Amino acid sequence: MSGAVRSYAAVDLGASSGRVMVGRVGPGSLELTEVHRFANRPVRIPEGLRWDVLGLYAGVLDGLRAAGPVDSVGIDSWAVDHGLLDADGALLGNPVHYRDARTEGVAGEVWATVPAAELYAATGLQYAPFNTLYQLAAARSSAQFAQARRLLLIPDLLTYWLTGEQGTELTNASTTQLVDPRTRDWAYGVAERLDVDLGLFAPLRRPGDPAGLLRPEVLAETGLTGPVPVTAVASHDTASAVAAVPATQGRFAYICTGTWSLAGLELDAPVLTEESRAANFTNELGLDGTVRYLRNIMGLWLLQECVRAWGGPDLGPLLREAAAVPALRSVVDAGDEAFLAPGGMPERIAEACRASGQPVPVTRGEVTRCILDSLALAHRRAVEDAQRLADHPVDVVHIVGGGTRNALLCQLTADACGLPVVAGATEAAALGNVLVQARTHGLAGDLASMRRLLTRTQPLTRYTPRGGTARWREAAARLATR
Repeated sequence: MSGAVRSYAAVDLGASSGRVMVGRVGPGSLELTEVHRFANRPVRIPEGLRWDVLGLYAGVLDGLRAAGPVDSVGIDSWAVDHGLLDADGALLGNPVHYRDARTEGVAGEVWATVPAAELYAATGLQYAPFNTLYQLAAARSSAQFAQARRLLLIPDLLTYWLTGEQGTELTNASTTQLVDPRTRDWAYGVAERLDVDLGLFAPLRRPGDPAGLLRPEVLAETGLTGPVPVTAVASHDTASAVAAVPATQGRFAYICTGTWSLAGLELDAPVLTEESRAANFTNELGLDGTVRYLRNIMGLWLLQECVRAWGGPDLGPLLREAAAVPALRSVVDAGDEAFLAPGGMPERIAEACRASGQPVPVTRGEVTRCILDSLALAHRRAVEDAQRLADHPVDVVHIVGGGTRNALLCQLTADACGLPVVAGATEAAALGNVLVQARTHGLAGDLASMRRLLTRTQPLTRYTPRGGTARWREAAARLATR
């Protein structure tokens, strides 16, 4: 194996686009190349908002064709959503989008059987209206659910179509609110009390486990020469992205930025206190026995929706306009469920500012600055709260994901947190995906050695905090009293 360089296809599916990347890994080397990118456009039909999963699968096949010879394939995606299969293994309709309204009010029904505090103590998962558990409760009375004999999370569904084999990868399973983060197994007591049939789920897989070989039909369609194994990676994209945080010393916080901002800490054990639940922190499972202790923040979704409403203007001029707007003129709660649904985002942001007695942003630059200041403020709150709740101080914040391209957001986050920010890989999820595959061939070691390789091979940008944090504390206090 000495001197060998291997190629790995990383299928990385985000909420707005998918991509197939090829990672080439050798002793001391790591290169990542995008070979295919495709849109991920949800579709609203009379029944509600759905994922075009067949379009996604077609994009995956196109990407594998463009990838050329590879030694393995791995898939990661967003969490909680899933496909239902009938007794013959056929898909029962397009998977429901997590932004669909079907789970409105469902959490209260679940808590009537298992109170929220007990549910958190057992699963460590934050409240989000779209958690898989609430989706199952909402679907229970449907004809489609009555026919279901198997539930596969999105990466596992695509893996099944590629290989014919079924499994449930653990890091993604931990977002269902049906996994015990202490045992890293199903929360059997919760499932029993809520009458959830865990037999719907395929057996659990861990990152690095084999997930089958590409079917002959897939080989023929992609032009690949078999056998080509599919490897279970950390299939929740945030788990893969956190694995690619280039932290080699000291205690760190991370922010995985994209459609969502996931801000928190990497821990050895979950934090299951009532105070943690009240702060809406989640304990999701990561690579090599770690726990991703984090808070979900609405993220760049706010800006993406505004850009869509404005007709798709170039981001560069918007950010330059935003940089000229006075700091913290107006801020909103970037975690507010009021911003969850698509459509009318500039108006909703303006209304939130009006309702709280702040100056109402009018120009595109003012709206953009309001969003970025609000995200930086939410990042500060999450990093501060995580340190306090976990008794785990940090001295640096690592940012990975799409937000690393937004220098203004990175600098504002450093200013707000009063800590240096290191911006790492934009395609962090794909890098984490590739590195787990590379471990199967002995080209990557434990998490620490992965991160040393990332530090040596990937460009990093450091942002130093400017000025004091007093104005950010004041803004946080103002927001807390509204």
